[in-house]
Amino acid sequence: MMKKKVDILFVCGAGLGSSFAAQMAAEDVLNAKGVQAKLDHVDISTAASMKPDIIITAQNFKTQFEKFHIDETQTKIVYLKNIVSKAEIEEKLVPVLIEKGAIYLMGRHLYVSY
Repeated sequence: MMKKKVDILFVCGAGLGSSFAAQMAAEDVLNAKGVQAKLDHVDISTAASMKPDIIITAQNFKTQFEKFHIDETQTKIVYLKNIVSKAEIEEKLVPVLIEKGAIYLMGRHLYVSY
């Protein structure tokens, strides 16, 4: 059986600087967990028209995202206070990865889905 590959979008105002920095930090977290993911970084208006599994963005963009009608049953939005904090990314992203079926929890151990 194939691993479930999640589609993760990193979003900032211009889709260049901070979203790319967040993507780099998250890539390390995902690699450490063995999670396969399609990663990309874009600006907010582009993100609103896409349908990724997960959007990762800075907390200060929350009010802008609330203006768009993003189906949170399909796309989970993860807001970060510190977009390059691997600890915060792991803390907030792992529960979403479990929910999306990319990894699962057995006891206190995380496993990659196959």
